[in-house]
Amino acid sequence: MPEQEHEHVRVAVIGSGFGGLGAAVRLRREGVTDFVVLERADAVGGTWRDNSYPGCACDVPSHLYSFSFAPNPDWPRTFSGQERIREYLEHVADTFRLRPHIRLNSEVTRARWDGERLRWVIDTASGTLTADVLVSATGPLSDPKVPDMPGLDTFPGKVFHSARWDHGYDLRGKRVAMIGTGASAIQIVPAVQKEVGHLTLFQRTPPWVMPRADRAITRAERWLHRQLPVTTQARRAVLWGIRELQVQAFTKRPDELGLVERLAKRNMYRAIKDPALRAKLTPTYRIGCKRILLSNTYYPALAQPNVDVVASGLSEVRGSTLVAADGTEAEVDAIVFGTGFHVTDMPIAERVIGADGISLAESWKGGMAALRGATAAGFPNFMTIIGPNTGLGNSSMILMIEAQLNYLADYLRQLRVLGGRVALTPRETAVTGWNNRVQDRMRRTVWNTGGCTSWYLDENGVNTTVWPGTTTEFRQATRHVDVGEYEVLRAPAHAGTGTEKKAEVSAA
Repeated sequence: MPEQEHEHVRVAVIGSGFGGLGAAVRLRREGVTDFVVLERADAVGGTWRDNSYPGCACDVPSHLYSFSFAPNPDWPRTFSGQERIREYLEHVADTFRLRPHIRLNSEVTRARWDGERLRWVIDTASGTLTADVLVSATGPLSDPKVPDMPGLDTFPGKVFHSARWDHGYDLRGKRVAMIGTGASAIQIVPAVQKEVGHLTLFQRTPPWVMPRADRAITRAERWLHRQLPVTTQARRAVLWGIRELQVQAFTKRPDELGLVERLAKRNMYRAIKDPALRAKLTPTYRIGCKRILLSNTYYPALAQPNVDVVASGLSEVRGSTLVAADGTEAEVDAIVFGTGFHVTDMPIAERVIGADGISLAESWKGGMAALRGATAAGFPNFMTIIGPNTGLGNSSMILMIEAQLNYLADYLRQLRVLGGRVALTPRETAVTGWNNRVQDRMRRTVWNTGGCTSWYLDENGVNTTVWPGTTTEFRQATRHVDVGEYEVLRAPAHAGTGTEKKAEVSAA
């Protein structure tokens, strides 16, 4: 029986956060209008839709944490809150007329490569469709990670993750446990400390926390940005340039970060007068090994009498009693997990089935690796936005996303040049060579030498998350697709033979 025909599009994009919406805008600019954006939720926004916890904000300045092609002259603060960023993404969807392409409530349950027809067959919660090219823009911060904690099912109170905040639950007067001390936790703690009865922070590793240079952007500044758009561009350029200079210390000269550590300690000493608490909060690893956090309110909140810091990770739950690894116990009414996301084991990878019939997760079981952070061997015409080793430890991910969108645009151009029903699949040697070069550069970075265990590392201790260089270098590396790094696949003359013709190409 012939396979049932489904709706077919040129490109299918998974996710409607910065990566997905950015891809949609770039597709339209490249003249590609035959595409869909598949979103599992009922609204766009990605991580900025899902993370609505108290105090949620960005730790990258607003004028840098936005698309270069969609500047916003009206950011109200230097660092924007979640609501403003979500509004910005909704604005992008409207301004660039993306709504007709977006399919809400359409979670991708499975995507399978059809080697005979050279297309992806995509099953979603709203039906099945096919696409010539599949772009995954689900992002690394989309699926919350809750540790498999012994006894958690016996806890009689309320439990939720920071990315799935229960706004219907009233924390006032409650005994609350905060598990984790990452970027979410340091915003949640000061936001809820004033209203809870008691807060117990379970800290496995103390973070380095620097002052947050946040302020309101004046009406005069906003007026100037509206009247003279070049001033917005200049502001963005300055913010970008500072971070390009800073990254050299992270990637090449970690030993020079001592001054930054002293500034962070001074930030702590101003708020924490108790020597015992100060000792608990002082990191023993090099600053920058984990993401440096920004806050003016985290330490003052921890110094309040209704807060306890347990310098140990949560070990088990016994009814309403939480037990730390060092034996400390705390009885609580609610548990909030600020334990991060599935970054190095993205759940979408389990649903993408490549040319050899294996999932992307299975292909990556030894560690994530993709050519130029975008394409994976054995997965033709498939591209990941914010793929392996494209993360940043000190700057704006939007810069990396836009670089990857350049690569996507040239990838589609190359397919047009080749003509006909055609696909590109990266050579194993090209993926391995790229990954080896990335990991070789990674060896001297602070993320590998700083003496910490961070969410940048996978279960094998390999940093498959961060890019070990500047955004300028990454933009250069992804400016064009080198067809010599790929094999060209063409559809057989008579579809249905079950064979797939491979034509190797020489370097362009």
